[in-house]
Amino acid sequence: MKILIMAGGYATRLWPITKDNPKALLPVGNRAILDYILEKVGELDMEVYISTNRFFEAHFRPYAEKRGIKLIVEDTLHESEKLGTIGAMKRAVEELGLDDYLVIAGDNLFSFSLREFLEAYDGKTLIAVYDVGDMELAKRYGVVVLEGDKVLSFQEKPAEPRSTLVSTGVYVFPRRVMERIDEYLSNGNRDSPGYFLQWLLERKESIKAYRFSDYWYDIGSADSYLEALKTLLKESHVEEIQISPYAKIIPPVVIKRGAKILGRSMIGPYAYIGEECVIENSDVSDSIIFRNTIIKNSTIWRSIIDEKCEIRNLELRKSLVGGHAKIQRGE
Repeated sequence: MKILIMAGGYATRLWPITKDNPKALLPVGNRAILDYILEKVGELDMEVYISTNRFFEAHFRPYAEKRGIKLIVEDTLHESEKLGTIGAMKRAVEELGLDDYLVIAGDNLFSFSLREFLEAYDGKTLIAVYDVGDMELAKRYGVVVLEGDKVLSFQEKPAEPRSTLVSTGVYVFPRRVMERIDEYLSNGNRDSPGYFLQWLLERKESIKAYRFSDYWYDIGSADSYLEALKTLLKESHVEEIQISPYAKIIPPVVIKRGAKILGRSMIGPYAYIGEECVIENSDVSDSIIFRNTIIKNSTIWRSIIDEKCEIRNLELRKSLVGGHAKIQRGE
């Protein structure tokens, strides 16, 4: 069995934050999303590969080489050109050969053990499922109906879900299913795992479900990104920074090297402050601030602010600010 981590998307739902930065390498606390996945993968003694695209290859190359992981690079530079998940799986098979594959979405943060997940694998396609507990929320995902651990039906982003159990982007596809990818794609089918699973069920391929609870985050929106930060940031990590004696830090927070926390600022709880940021007379909580950003006389709550921004004299709530933006009220 081989492990394939899918990180070839362009994450348009999180633009502009992900326009120049791959989603899988975004920080959640003091680690990248991909670090959490690799920690789970570390339980297994298997070959690991990361599937990405030519546009983000330069970001992933040093990361992968440092960890002894091979990249599989699709030759795309834009969203309009990208391979989907199934197309990228086909590309991996062409390069690595047929095998059973453990496929993991690279924007997927989950609580369960992959070792326990694989203990449930018996040669049938296996998917990890989670109860989101809300029919409206279920409409965003692939919805499953189960009988025991057997998948009876699969609906991709249904208008009227038949359950609140959803597929979470962790799969095991046996060799015989990987062999069918060419057939699936050559018939003009939609290039996503949900529709592939529907197609397999229609052809009497057995699919099993592994149910888990605790937490699962598909980092596809600012809300899910910030919720993941609140769940996974357990303790503070403060590097070499400058901090005013009048400033207050409420843990847990991450404050990276070179940051300046000046005046009567209050940082936290659940704040990530990137390298070389300047926060002066401002409150920042439940937020992610990327490097080299300046925030003065402002309140930032439940927001994501990209690198090299300047925010002055503002109150920002539930906001997403792209890189190099300058926003201020008054002088």
